[in-house]
Amino acid sequence: MELALASLIGLLSAAGVYLLLRARSFDVILGLTLLSYATNLLIFSSGRLVIGKPPVLQVDEAGKAIAPTLAHYTDPLPQALVLTAIVIAFAMTAVTIVIAMRSRSDNGSDHVDAGGEGMP
Repeated sequence: MELALASLIGLLSAAGVYLLLRARSFDVILGLTLLSYATNLLIFSSGRLVIGKPPVLQVDEAGKAIAPTLAHYTDPLPQALVLTAIVIAFAMTAVTIVIAMRSRSDNGSDHVDAGGEGMP
């Protein structure tokens, strides 16, 4: 499971960097989005991959609280950080798209660095 997740994070990071190095605004936006997904997965995986265990205190069948050790629970902090990062990444993607659309309408091209083209 860890090898698959690490491979996925590496693949998303490589694809994000490749797209960032392209000279089109859509590719740059897509690359930033892929890098934010890779970062979110990296933060999420730092909280140990635990399946079927709650992030908060739990009560067993007898109504007695289960001991608060890492063997019985998963760390809720990476989940909270990833949730916050998803919201921030969505807002920044929206802002970047608006800026790219405005740049295309002003410059007549969707190249990231126009290199002085179209300027007097």
